Amino acid sequence: MPPRLRLIPLPLLASALLLAVPAQAAQGDRSKPMVVEADQPGTVDLQRQVVVFNGNVVISQGSMVLRAERVELRETPDGYRAASATGSPGKPATWRQRRDGVDETVEGAAERIEFDGRADTLRLLGNSTVRRLRGSTVADEITGAAIVWDNTAEVFKVEGGAATAANPTGRVRAVLSPRPEPASAPAAPAAPPLAPSRALGEGR
Repeated sequence: MPPRLRLIPLPLLASALLLAVPAQAAQGDRSKPMVVEADQPGTVDLQRQVVVFNGNVVISQGSMVLRAERVELRETPDGYRAASATGSPGKPATWRQRRDGVDETVEGAAERIEFDGRADTLRLLGNSTVRRLRGSTVADEITGAAIVWDNTAEVFKVEGGAATAANPTGRVRAVLSPRPEPASAPAAPAAPPLAPSRALGEGR
């Protein structure tokens, strides 16, 4: 196997994936270096503003990790960035990132993951799944043909589709766990023992 290509990406690459995170993702990731690894050499087309990596591509930045067989990043003429990550047969593209301030992680998998900088959306297309984990326990899980994360509105939208082996009914499915119970309040201190009172009629 040829040695893996390891690059600190161009500003185009950093900008494209930096935006592809939910608003509640770990903000500290933004200040971390971004690293790209791939089995095959990458191409950088400065005229078209397109960067392409192929072969077991891994992009990491802090807690954010994106894995795909092929990743294409481009800058549109009006200055917005777009990214497309494609999996291989039997191995979807995946994305994972820790949330800020809580012991939670959000992860997604789909045949293709697309980021649209203009709309500020992350689209998971084809046998899509998004999970929210509390520690290592799955708290919520959404499956469908397509799942769209609207970063501005902080809303997930999910669509059904044709039946597949992963989703035989083709229906949208969501499993949502209840919120954790708040810690119980400490017990009130015991009341002090009653003191004897003076008998009625005694002097004051």
